[in-house]
Amino acid sequence: MSSKMSTEGAGGPDASVGSGQYLSFSLGGEEYGLDILKVQEIRGWESVRQLPDMPDYIKGVLDLRGSIVPIVDLRLRFRVGEARYTPTTVIIVVGVESGGSNRVMGLVVDGVSDVLDVAADAMRPAPALGARINTRFIRGMVTRDSRMVVLLDVDKLLDPDELDLPPGLDV
Repeated sequence: MSSKMSTEGAGGPDASVGSGQYLSFSLGGEEYGLDILKVQEIRGWESVRQLPDMPDYIKGVLDLRGSIVPIVDLRLRFRVGEARYTPTTVIIVVGVESGGSNRVMGLVVDGVSDVLDVAADAMRPAPALGARINTRFIRGMVTRDSRMVVLLDVDKLLDPDELDLPPGLDV
């Protein structure tokens, strides 16, 4: 279940930064990917325990074998439309490093697609889109079958400072 990425052109980032395998997933009709080494588990959608006074994209928490795991709906986080939960909706459970500590979080996505092998020279930097559009959590972009796949940096995406949580709350 592996796809080779286009290696057209040159100028990608250093090989130690971008090369590797990425789990691709769909979200609002677009494709994204994250480092497969961050993925701990893929689960079918299930209801979560809602928490009060949370941003709309923090769906709640899930008990995962005794650990309380915060669940972030990426469709809502990226503002790509109304969140619909279908039989293909999944939760990607990831390990996140932030501030010297490790935590487990879940990402709700429309569906998983494939595992992509990405060569460092195939990855392009995120475009500069101005101060109003946050690209800090984009690791880079690659072309797959003439479509762009946005590769995300999960540690930056799920950093508590990036999640805009209420004061005093740390998921």
